[in-house]
Amino acid sequence: MHRSHRLRKNEEFQTVFQKGKSAANKQFVIYTLENQGQATFRIGISASKKIGNAVTRNKVKRLLKEAIAAIEDRISPHLDIIVIVRPGVEEMPLASMQGSLMHALKRAKAVKAVDIHNEKRG
Repeated sequence: MHRSHRLRKNEEFQTVFQKGKSAANKQFVIYTLENQGQATFRIGISASKKIGNAVTRNKVKRLLKEAIAAIEDRISPHLDIIVIVRPGVEEMPLASMQGSLMHALKRAKAVKAVDIHNEKRG
């Protein structure tokens, strides 16, 4: 995932939290906010201390960034997205994490509509 695809500042996170819409599944909570002023999506990741110590949280965030990079062509542009990691994700393998993330993004309507129809056919 490229640096330009990341939310970094607290103000950016707070804007998405306050003005955005949320959707969730068992592993992730997704907040989305449409932002027409940008060419690509931006994602911020939040993992609380409930996930584990700093090493565990950073490992989960690295794996999550890898999962996002694998599906970034399916994510709708012009969105600011925050992914909140729920406890239990730290034990998931990458493939399961990616599937669960894709499910949560679909629930949040952050995936391009064309890809949703193609996945149902295949």
